[in-house]
Amino acid sequence: MSTATLDLTAVTAAAAAAAKVTAAASDAERAAWLTAVADALDANVTELVAIADSETNLGTVRLTGEVGRTTAQLRLFAKVITEGSYLEAVIDHADPSATPPQPDLRRILRPIGPVAVFSASNFPFAFSVAGGDTASALAVGCPVIVKAHSGHLRLSERTAEIVIEALASAGAPGGIFALVSGREAGTALVQDPAIKAVGFTGSIPGGRALFDLAVSRPEPIPFYGELGSLNPVVVTSAAVAARSRELAAGLAGSFTLGAGQFCTKPGLVFIPEGTDFAARLAEASKDKAAAPMLTERIAEAYAPGLKSVADQPGVTVVSGIVEQDSLADGAAPVVFSTTAANVLERPGELLEECFGPTTLLIEYSSQEELARALAKVPGSLTATVHAEPQEDISALVEQLSELAGRVLFDGWPTGVAVNWSQQHGGPYPATTSLFTSVGATAVRRFQRPVAYQDAPESILHPALHESNPLGIPRRVDGVLKLS
Repeated sequence: MSTATLDLTAVTAAAAAAAKVTAAASDAERAAWLTAVADALDANVTELVAIADSETNLGTVRLTGEVGRTTAQLRLFAKVITEGSYLEAVIDHADPSATPPQPDLRRILRPIGPVAVFSASNFPFAFSVAGGDTASALAVGCPVIVKAHSGHLRLSERTAEIVIEALASAGAPGGIFALVSGREAGTALVQDPAIKAVGFTGSIPGGRALFDLAVSRPEPIPFYGELGSLNPVVVTSAAVAARSRELAAGLAGSFTLGAGQFCTKPGLVFIPEGTDFAARLAEASKDKAAAPMLTERIAEAYAPGLKSVADQPGVTVVSGIVEQDSLADGAAPVVFSTTAANVLERPGELLEECFGPTTLLIEYSSQEELARALAKVPGSLTATVHAEPQEDISALVEQLSELAGRVLFDGWPTGVAVNWSQQHGGPYPATTSLFTSVGATAVRRFQRPVAYQDAPESILHPALHESNPLGIPRRVDGVLKLS
């Protein structure tokens, strides 16, 4: 056994030991841990942003805002667990007269144990060491081991130091949080028996390889992966007629935001044939500057990705240059165009994600052709529709709801609110599960239900006590009671 494996085994063993303490900790205690981490990150924001900018070239404005989002996430989950409905506490009292007789049953969600979290490249704070996966797992009492992303390793190490110190100062148990790095460590982490679930944000090939490892273990575990998303947009004829220039400006801003490296970038835009929208978009995109990409690997893959699209029969370049050196010069926007009929002929070639500031316009000739082309689009995080108030879009919205986890109206998908109602997840390959990775219900990924039958109250979680000492929402004998 290698030294690296021995070290990892020690880390996961410490996490397993900590899990007993974190599971028994009160919601108030865990909320205090999360708040302490948030406060520590805010206190060190200048240092962290400087490190992040040197490794990612995302700029201090964007990175400072992302630290704010990250600490807001931590504080949101502190509120989620003290509010209490996350436990889904249910009580059904005994009823001897029922057929068959009904025992006393009390059900609650409990933490599943140590969790592995894989950092993302495109959000070095919000989806990284102290990001949403880490926050939601710690909130419900699951120790976390983060696999650092190689694209911002120094930042990951410094962030981890701050997190560990903050947790210890707040009274959290040793072993509750750790950081590992390297591909071998990541693979071993998914296979370690102490790990009970995995959170991942990254590419389809990398995520699928880890997913297969997770489900092929002697004890398969949940793998919550966010892998890839095309985020289709549908623009109706009436919308183009009413506000073509406005729509083009909005789309240009969205698909180029962050050099097109947001997971919610609108990569496919369905437009009616015979309009001026392509010309409008070319005009709106022409002054969007090239921007550095997150890593060398991503930058080197952009031009080949563009060429793969450009080389497909029936595809034209609306604006931009396909042949570019995005590693040396930054990634410049490129807009492509094709038809829905062409997509129906070669969906495998045309419906592939190209990471970077590019989008594909798809002209449809009828509602029926639009519906058939949308049916070929893989599962996405978002789907967007731009229509006018008088239009009946109910059938279209129903189809988009089957395709994506979040459906937007007259807006753009880049930008994800962190709140109670958010759904950031969709059918595969957008995610490998039904749950969200952003917002309050992200905690559901790291809990499992347990029912207690005829149990003495002294051994039950306070949420299941008859008097409801926590004052939380519960369902009692089929009736939802808010306190």
